[in-house]
Amino acid sequence: MKIGKNFFLNKKILIYGLGKSGISTFRFLKNKADVYLFDDNKKTNKKIINHSQLLKTEFDRIIISPGINILNCKLSKFLKKNFSKIYTDLDVFFSFFKNKSVAITGTNGKSTTAKILYDVLLDQKKDVRLIGNIGNPALSEKKISKKTFFVIEISSYQLDYSKLFSTKYAIILNISADHIERHKNLTNYVSAKFKLLESQNRQSFAYVKKYDDLINKRIKKSKFKQKIYKVDTLNVRKVLNQLNNKYFNSSGNRENLSFILKISSKLKLNNNKLINTLRNFKGLKYRQQIIFDRKNLTIINDSKSTSFASSENILKNLKDVYWIIGGIPKVRDKFKLSKKECKNFKAFIFGKHHKQFSNILGNKVKFKKFENLKLTLQNVFFEIKKKKAKKNLIFFSPAGASFDNFKNFEDRGKYFNQLIKKFIDAK
Repeated sequence: MKIGKNFFLNKKILIYGLGKSGISTFRFLKNKADVYLFDDNKKTNKKIINHSQLLKTEFDRIIISPGINILNCKLSKFLKKNFSKIYTDLDVFFSFFKNKSVAITGTNGKSTTAKILYDVLLDQKKDVRLIGNIGNPALSEKKISKKTFFVIEISSYQLDYSKLFSTKYAIILNISADHIERHKNLTNYVSAKFKLLESQNRQSFAYVKKYDDLINKRIKKSKFKQKIYKVDTLNVRKVLNQLNNKYFNSSGNRENLSFILKISSKLKLNNNKLINTLRNFKGLKYRQQIIFDRKNLTIINDSKSTSFASSENILKNLKDVYWIIGGIPKVRDKFKLSKKECKNFKAFIFGKHHKQFSNILGNKVKFKKFENLKLTLQNVFFEIKKKKAKKNLIFFSPAGASFDNFKNFEDRGKYFNQLIKKFIDAK
């Protein structure tokens, strides 16, 4: 079926969830369709239909925000009954705009890779927009021309309910167990990620990590229409020597770099400009961000890390590491580094879920437990002073969700920076 912009035009549409994506979808469609709004927590807005009215209304399309789990929400029964009518803001976006795009998904590194590619294209004077999980919601962009190129960070939540969205270039960086509380099992999570490839046509291109068991297993099981490139994420040493950028020292960021190099080659970008952009890339806030680097101490703020897999990528490449972890552990998350790989660091666990973290770490890692982040840092700085090593690294990579004491990972990252400033100023 050929999908055009008339798929949503003049239809009776329910928008469920009034976060950023829901509001932008409403603003985009309000003069194009008969739009109704509903949100579990917002009842005072005059434009919002009440629950009893909603159940009596027959909708042509239902556009659901990514954060809503249809198995566990106020409209659960209604959504299950009308599942065939459920779409996302990305579906609306695709029906109106057929611009070339790169959509990036994976368990770790999505935001960073998307931002690097955006910077690369921007420095090459392209009309490029950064949308999706990072940047603006897809439907909030203005002044879109035929030459506008989109870089889209896309999550498993967005992919899960999308039915129409497709992209010229697709990237799956890696897959490890994540968001199991939402997807119920690993198979469902992998399936959600692979909807990105399944939606592509013969004129499309896909890039996946070469040495990833879950990715390779799924590719063997399915037949895909597009050309699939397996990216060797271990083969970037030559470029690294050119960059002289500390940010790409970790294995995770080297992986991100390898995908950037492959897609840049496909897009036929200027190599000298590409190298210059990569040389100057400083990273995103709270994502393996170097916030202090003087004398004998380096401090990295990786508050975005909400799983062990994201922390492991950097831990195995560093020495004399004080690893600070805490928050809420992910369901069925595992610590996969061997005891031998853990010799170069010590873990400092903060917060009320310390027992769960220590159980996951087992006897592989030496660790200490503390009530909160402030006490943890006090102990870390005391040990550094006592040890008198030539080089020390404080690695704040919590490997757990932030909602125990913080609004989000940004709030957690900001608080960590504030504490660090106090400790550094006091030295």
